[in-house]
Amino acid sequence: MDMSARLSLAGAALLLAACVTAPAARQTWDGLEIHPQKKFDALYVKPQADFRRYTEILLDPLQVSFDRNWDPRLGSVSLQEIDTARIRQVLAEEFRQVFAETLSAGGRYRIVTEAGPATLHVVPTIIDLYINAPDMSRQTAGRVISLTVDPGRMTLAADFRDGESGALLARVVDRKRGMESSTLQITNSVTNIADARRAMKQWATAIRAGLDAARTMTPAAGG
Repeated sequence: MDMSARLSLAGAALLLAACVTAPAARQTWDGLEIHPQKKFDALYVKPQADFRRYTEILLDPLQVSFDRNWDPRLGSVSLQEIDTARIRQVLAEEFRQVFAETLSAGGRYRIVTEAGPATLHVVPTIIDLYINAPDMSRQTAGRVISLTVDPGRMTLAADFRDGESGALLARVVDRKRGMESSTLQITNSVTNIADARRAMKQWATAIRAGLDAARTMTPAAGG
């Protein structure tokens, strides 16, 4: 997926994430139809899509964008020292590890680096990462900066495409907020993102369950 397509997905997903709970939530999106379920804020699936042949998963690197209202330069001089590129890198690394481990558990799916006839291409994006201002009372001589997650947030927008043709088969949008009494701790060498990892694990587990269920279903006639 090229950058313009990613930006289009992220922009549309950001709008959807703000209104998925509204009574008038959109019913179709890029040829997909909304699928009633309880695991995500919104799930769209291509009519008559057949997931039974997918045993391989090509997982794109996670792309991360910050909430447009989040400005690390505001509130404290120390915030100016936050390396947003490092945050993106760490989130992408954790995301890949969590998703690869969860989706490949049990050997039913294999994580691959090239697409083939049995490959499902997953294109994930975090569209509105928001980290709260630091709790300076927790700063130590080691220059640890604690960033409270609650009510921090991030929204996953992920496309699922046929590995060979690139055809869009499904799209997930889901927002997670920080857990109670949790923090993101950014140090000079280690980033602790326990809350983010928990959210990623929830997403990966739900997606794995959805794939397992989809592979047992026979598409309706006429697809």
